Amino acid sequence: MDWKSITFDWNRARAFLVTAEEGSLAAAARSMGMTQPTLGRQVAALESEIGFDLFTRRGRGLELTPNGVKLLEHVRLMGHAANQFSLSASGKSDAIEGDVSITASELFSTFMLPPIIKALRELEPGIEIKIYSTNEERDLNRREADIAIRSVRPTQPELITKRLCRVQGHLYAAKSYLQQLGNPPSIDELNKANFIDTENPGRLMELLNSQGLSLSKQNFPVISNSHVVQWELVKRGVAISATIEAIGDNEPLVERVVISDLPLITIDLWLVTHNELRTNRRIRRVFDFLVSEFADY
Repeated sequence: MDWKSITFDWNRARAFLVTAEEGSLAAAARSMGMTQPTLGRQVAALESEIGFDLFTRRGRGLELTPNGVKLLEHVRLMGHAANQFSLSASGKSDAIEGDVSITASELFSTFMLPPIIKALRELEPGIEIKIYSTNEERDLNRREADIAIRSVRPTQPELITKRLCRVQGHLYAAKSYLQQLGNPPSIDELNKANFIDTENPGRLMELLNSQGLSLSKQNFPVISNSHVVQWELVKRGVAISATIEAIGDNEPLVERVVISDLPLITIDLWLVTHNELRTNRRIRRVFDFLVSEFADY
């Protein structure tokens, strides 16, 4: 290999890759934690270095030039190799200190993780925890988080999964709303109620209809993509929604919707990390601690 021929700056190439993936300098700068002018200078410096434009402007966004499209394939491979290098290097760290990032849904992050993280910090003050509270799935292969708590088991072979527990869920409503409905005694009566979901129609309607209800879009007059907002709406008596026992049974403003022929909702929780990171002592410590704490559920 002619090592002297490799003259480009990797930081500039990375700036090009992230900008191409994100679609704009503003989004790329946010993703990389730097200012937009700094990122723009790196992309411009790469263009000057190679002698042609990589992007053309389209409104507020950017569009790859034909030459940019050709180079993107190569720089993606470089990004993947750099990511694998970072994963492998992180996996060899022996120190039980430093950052560990955890991604979980809003509800789990809000109601279940805080006491666990408090106990972990008391035992391991050298570990700094970053919690990404989101209902969107973050990509562990791209190091968007170190550990994930998920309700669906991943299938990627490079990910390590551990079943945490099986939690039970129910429908919950404010006491005032159940009284307004006349405390529905049957599924037929429950079909007249209002529900809350993340989209219309969404997973809750699909789940409930698979278990004997006959709900339609009209049963979902309020939609929110935030599970925390949904729960607040339930507490205010706006409509019915589902959550797990550990959350619903501990809220004095709501009650379970109790109907004899209404099945339970069961969810398996999975703890996930990348195979390379499983050998990192601080990530392994957090992973194992979460497993032991969730055993109580």
